[in-house]
Amino acid sequence: MRLARRLTAEGRRAVVLNADSAQVYADLRVLSARPTEAEMAGIEHLLFGAWDGAEACSAADWAAAAKREIAALHDDGALPILAGGTGLYLRTLLDGIAPVPTIDPAIRAEVRALPQAKARAALEHEDPAAAARLAPADASRTARALEVVRSTGRTLGEWQSATAGGIGRAVDLHALVLLPQREWLYERCDRRFAAMLDEGAREEVAALLARRLDPALPVMRAIGVREVAGLLEGRLSQAEALLAGQLATRRYAKRQYTWFRGQPPAGWQRVEMQSCFEAVLDARLFQMLS
Repeated sequence: MRLARRLTAEGRRAVVLNADSAQVYADLRVLSARPTEAEMAGIEHLLFGAWDGAEACSAADWAAAAKREIAALHDDGALPILAGGTGLYLRTLLDGIAPVPTIDPAIRAEVRALPQAKARAALEHEDPAAAARLAPADASRTARALEVVRSTGRTLGEWQSATAGGIGRAVDLHALVLLPQREWLYERCDRRFAAMLDEGAREEVAALLARRLDPALPVMRAIGVREVAGLLEGRLSQAEALLAGQLATRRYAKRQYTWFRGQPPAGWQRVEMQSCFEAVLDARLFQMLS
């Protein structure tokens, strides 16, 4: 927003494009911390709340939409500003997507029915490279890697080595990765989740539950949904739901922090802000505008 406001003040059109996998869903205004009208401050925002929760938004879906928006903005002489923390979305947009064939439905059902311990053991045998890079408790990615190798006869890593459709080499990219102090970040995570419970999270989850959506949909697995649902259904007290939601948020923030610190290309600017957060950020934005 700071960059967008500076550009706007200089008479240029800047548009913020969402690259967060939770903020794409219309159903998750509160729990995804989607910007309010006041926070948007008159700056155009696109791809926020653009998907209904009944429809899963894959990285490929988002990247296709983002490419269309970016092309249109470039045609109009505007500057797209990608903001958000879903590394897979950004990687798919910039590097392209692996041409993995459609998974055999029977194999998918068989894999998804496996307990995580059995799925993990099978993956270690059938795709050791994937098992080595995935956390033992990462059920969704474990299932994905296992169903790919069983359905196609090739590992996910082999498919990913042949990505296509990325725009990374066709655009002038100025990347800035903000890495604040972890203690500062985690304290903000705790405060934000507590505020969500008081600012509409209960009503938001109640509306989701009333829709009786498939529990496997991304919108139903978003951080906070399960915890608030436990509160609404009487399985958790408010204190328990709060602590569980805060813990889940901090764990996700830790994974994001680790990913953005190590996975993006070496040429991306990384700002490890130990102090003077605002001053350092303003200085780096000034450099990007120069």
